[in-house]
Amino acid sequence: MPKNTYKIAVLQLNLNDKPENNLKKCIQWVKDAAKQGAEVISLPELYSSHYFCQSEDVDNFAFAEPLYSTSFNAFSALAKELGVVIIVPFFEKRMAGVYHNSAYIIDTDGTEAGLYRKMHIPDDPHFYEKFYFTPGDIGFKSFPTKKGNIGTLICWDQWYPEAARLTALQGAEVLFYPTAIGWHPQEKAEFGENQQGAWMNVMRGHAVANGVYVAAANRIGLEKYLPETNGIEFWGSSFIAGPQGEILAQASVDQEEILIAEVDLNLQENVRQNWPFLRDRRIDKYGDITKRVID
Repeated sequence: MPKNTYKIAVLQLNLNDKPENNLKKCIQWVKDAAKQGAEVISLPELYSSHYFCQSEDVDNFAFAEPLYSTSFNAFSALAKELGVVIIVPFFEKRMAGVYHNSAYIIDTDGTEAGLYRKMHIPDDPHFYEKFYFTPGDIGFKSFPTKKGNIGTLICWDQWYPEAARLTALQGAEVLFYPTAIGWHPQEKAEFGENQQGAWMNVMRGHAVANGVYVAAANRIGLEKYLPETNGIEFWGSSFIAGPQGEILAQASVDQEEILIAEVDLNLQENVRQNWPFLRDRRIDKYGDITKRVID
């Protein structure tokens, strides 16, 4: 039975390397987090490669892997060895021509606690994800694990309150957001502070509105692999927030780090008792939320 407290971790890493090297690196960082007491550990988005969505190039589909192959096998064995839950975001090849930006949730015995496929797919300059990823089709989910009930969303999902709400309503105690977000270097001076602030504020808002813990695992480093471009400078700043939006742990913008914080279910219940946002929802009045716009 899950206990009333457990420790979660997010790994902030530079993943600008070959898949085999990124795999070895991430295995070691998961081991290091477990040694520090982490019981649920999340890698950043698309852990196994550089952020290839800076271009639309069919050669990049070679980074994809079928379900239950390289990533699952490696981290399933590792989760069982360490007795931890691991969130493994990966590039999924579902079938020829159908690919997803996905995440395994692997339980402490090495079995799959769940699979999540990214629901919201961006298409911004040098974030050309619609070229690669089919939108998720298995919905928003909370995954019971031997440590606790966790929800996993991915990067662009973090901007949508509906995604956080629907995941929390299914019992998720923590919303994990594996992430690959950063600055266009030429825009950083003018827009960077507000962009980064908005990113953090929206997720802290999800924590408050739903009375949940939120944990974001981002990349760091300049990834510049295309000629005549400035690349993307991933801004790190990974963090873990409590159910009132309070920052429990936060990383730098440019260093590889392990962040660890404790999930306290008694605290979560106390916060929800005193801020009963879920109780006071007017579910009889929200039907129009499924419309694109309200005319």
